[in-house]
Amino acid sequence: MLDALKRSVPPFVSAAVRNPKAVGAAAPSSRALAARMASAVPDGVDTPTVVEIGAGTGAFTRVASERVAGGGRYIAIEQDERMADHLERTIPGVEVVNGDAAELGKILADRGVTSVDAVLCGLPWSLFTVELQRRILGEISTAMAPHAVFTTFAYVHAARIPGSKRFRSEVEAVFEEVEVQSPVWRNLPPAMTYLCRGARGTD
Repeated sequence: MLDALKRSVPPFVSAAVRNPKAVGAAAPSSRALAARMASAVPDGVDTPTVVEIGAGTGAFTRVASERVAGGGRYIAIEQDERMADHLERTIPGVEVVNGDAAELGKILADRGVTSVDAVLCGLPWSLFTVELQRRILGEISTAMAPHAVFTTFAYVHAARIPGSKRFRSEVEAVFEEVEVQSPVWRNLPPAMTYLCRGARGTD
């Protein structure tokens, strides 16, 4: 009976209970936020390689992977094993990796990927140390092709906390162009998105 009860708990809730510092949200992201994030997937690339890190239960994955359907490659990286299993079962056509974003370069190299066209990220940056923020941003920027785009989000209410301020500073040090887009109010909590181009060192 205990096993059946565990299976009935939604993966997002289960992950939040197991490791609240790694989840960092009260609820899965909305369709509106997913659509904003998915817009980073390039239209002008015939067979794009898109990476999503911190894929969670697939709120972004379902929408963004549709933009590479029929061509290209979508790799979703999730550190929580149960959520990774959930992604693999429920979203066909996506390469799901149970792994750590801080090892992004190795994960991609193991799969024969030398550069990517877009990176979507659902990680809770404000909860990370500055060292971890730098390491993951470094992995992301190194993996990006010169034309690639990196997009992530932050909750509006958390914009003033130290972790969020550190992240804003770090991301501006890594990318030449950082566009802070208008908030997505149809999300719980409301979130603003970052659209970043020109990863330094990719020229």
